[in-house]
Amino acid sequence: MPRATIHASEKKLSDIFSDQYLFSIPRYQRPYAWTTEEVGELLDDLTTALDIGESTEKPPYFLGSIVLIKDPEFPPSEVVDGQQRLTTLTILLSVMRDLLDEDGARDVHSFICQKGNPFTQTDDRFRLTPRKRDAEFFEEKIQNMNATTSPLNIEGLTESQQRFVENAAFLRKKLALSDVKYRNDLITFVIQRCYLVVVEVSDTQSAYRVFSVMNDRGLDLSPTDILKAEIIGAMPDDEQDNYTKQWEEWEDQLGRDGFRDLFSHIRMIFRKQKMRGTLNAEFNEYVKPTETPKKFLDETLKQSATAYLSIVNQDFSGSGDAETINRYLTSLSRLDNADWEAPAISFVTQYRHQPEANRKFIIDLERLAYGLFIRRANINERIARYGKLIQLIEDNGNLYDDDSPLQLDGDERHEILQILDGPLYLATRVRLPVLLRLDEAVSDGSASYDHKIITVEHVLPQSPNEFSEWMKQFPDEEDRQTWVHRVGNLVLLSRAKNSQASNFEFDRKKNEYFTRKGTSPFALTSQVLTCDTWNKNILTNRQEKILSTFASIWRLAA
Repeated sequence: MPRATIHASEKKLSDIFSDQYLFSIPRYQRPYAWTTEEVGELLDDLTTALDIGESTEKPPYFLGSIVLIKDPEFPPSEVVDGQQRLTTLTILLSVMRDLLDEDGARDVHSFICQKGNPFTQTDDRFRLTPRKRDAEFFEEKIQNMNATTSPLNIEGLTESQQRFVENAAFLRKKLALSDVKYRNDLITFVIQRCYLVVVEVSDTQSAYRVFSVMNDRGLDLSPTDILKAEIIGAMPDDEQDNYTKQWEEWEDQLGRDGFRDLFSHIRMIFRKQKMRGTLNAEFNEYVKPTETPKKFLDETLKQSATAYLSIVNQDFSGSGDAETINRYLTSLSRLDNADWEAPAISFVTQYRHQPEANRKFIIDLERLAYGLFIRRANINERIARYGKLIQLIEDNGNLYDDDSPLQLDGDERHEILQILDGPLYLATRVRLPVLLRLDEAVSDGSASYDHKIITVEHVLPQSPNEFSEWMKQFPDEEDRQTWVHRVGNLVLLSRAKNSQASNFEFDRKKNEYFTRKGTSPFALTSQVLTCDTWNKNILTNRQEKILSTFASIWRLAA
């Protein structure tokens, strides 16, 4: 057996995009993900470097590193790390080629496509082949001569295909602004003075080790990319393409960040504790996907992803309970943490065909999550509580017993009511989600919150003018400060705050600030509009009614 080798060298792009290499992106790699932001940064860096020094002595520009599985004697090169750079550079070369005349375009095309030779028995072949799912599209819309000259509609394209055409259009628009000489100078600089460190590894296992080390050092690989390589790599060869396609469909639907969050939630479901190490390490230790990869992909991942999509998109359907479930999920989505999603996935996966059970559970999960949120329970308390809840779900225990981790105990309910009766406005992260939940309850669930801006405003101002009517109604400073930040004095507005309008007298504030065209989209605010004045008696009654509403929706009474 030949000895495994690892070789690293610095190479300029004229040697990278040459007959020494034929790059292919393996199926386990994540989709191409660079956006116009990363591409714009790269272009700015290149043009800045181009403008430094004399034309014949430009300082070299370092583009980073790539890792390949490659036999030293042959050009085929499997890209383990560096897909984003190599793909973006290919798009850049293709765009620059399509802005040149015929002779120049042919010269640049030689860096994109290897020309066949009958004497060496080689065919015309593009130097980079993306993942199988995207290869034909990339060839047709990017690599072929003049492919980048036509605008494309991104509707219906995969996420990676959208990035291809968006980045090509972005680069073409930017480069078309410069003159021919500057573009020629840029091509020369990119080909002759830009370098990559190429790490060539002769065997797969060594490549994965390098792959993992580079990921741990913060380069552009996701933990799910490594898990994908390990899990699908453990499948029989004749099944890998099919499972790769399924994996990428889930990733497309959830998005890159959502897909990673799903794996974090799966880890939590199996581990039931706060993560102590890396996601990959704990996933392999507790989920053990490579021991039974088919079962993991067909059952654990598929069922969890299906449940997660319904949860994050709030799109349960098929029963009379669906609308209620979706409304409570929307409420949960406003919280400043997503720790509740793991027990939700666990329950929905186990009871996916029981809509009434899902409705009952989600209602109580929202109560628990808001209780922890209002109390500002830290992450350790939240994770410990949800870990116990997941365990009880798995054990088929009674979730509705008084001592269940799903339920709030008497001390918790009392504490929550005390917080809600206090200066809620000062709890900056809490106030808006809680007031939206209250407004929804006051409107009997008919409220819709699709406004771009929603703010919380005081009825009684924080600093009323000295001679205003406010000072007559609330002359005592201490009493005024007792009321100003409490929930009874708060309303919702579908606009940005206006510090000057905040101090208007009550009638003017109602007519000019709390409404738009005479109405308010919020039930809480509409209640205030029916009042002729704003004094302590009205505030006291309103506060009591609101606390009663909170006690009702979250069952907070003793």
